[in-house]
Amino acid sequence: MMPAPHLKYLAGYPPHLVGQVGEVLARGELGGLLLEKYPRPHAVRNDGALYDFVGELKARYLRNAPPLAKVAWDGKLQNIQNALGTHTRVARVQGGKLRTKREIRIANLFRAAPEEFLRMIVAHELAHLKEPEHDKAFYQLCCRIEPAYHQLEFDVRVWLCLVETTGATLWAPPGANPTAG
Repeated sequence: MMPAPHLKYLAGYPPHLVGQVGEVLARGELGGLLLEKYPRPHAVRNDGALYDFVGELKARYLRNAPPLAKVAWDGKLQNIQNALGTHTRVARVQGGKLRTKREIRIANLFRAAPEEFLRMIVAHELAHLKEPEHDKAFYQLCCRIEPAYHQLEFDVRVWLCLVETTGATLWAPPGANPTAG
């Protein structure tokens, strides 16, 4: 049985969990629960700060991984087909050699999200530097980078259900009006 359309991000999770999320969402309590668990947004505001944030995690957990040419927020990236971030390889011929540059882009939706959510998305995209497929080795690497990866992925999916249903973003970026969203 497929979950209700507003719970599509939870497809594949056990029906009892999807049902619980649906009930809390219907009662209007989901935003409050998420705010209680994750009270503040991260402070990563621009592409340079995002590059540093990603670089720090990469240096700590993937020292031997190929370098990143670019890390950026992406206003065009939508959460279509679960694309909340992307890892791309751009190959170019320079002289007689093939040069590959790697880029990570994170959906703008995460500009005003808790640091835990951003860390989970970054862990996912960094894991693709070593493991191209979503297999057991990939998820083991995600959990090495972010030990709470699976719980955070579930919480992000719950948040996406809330955003899609109500439009509430919950966390205002620092300096923004905290009552907005």
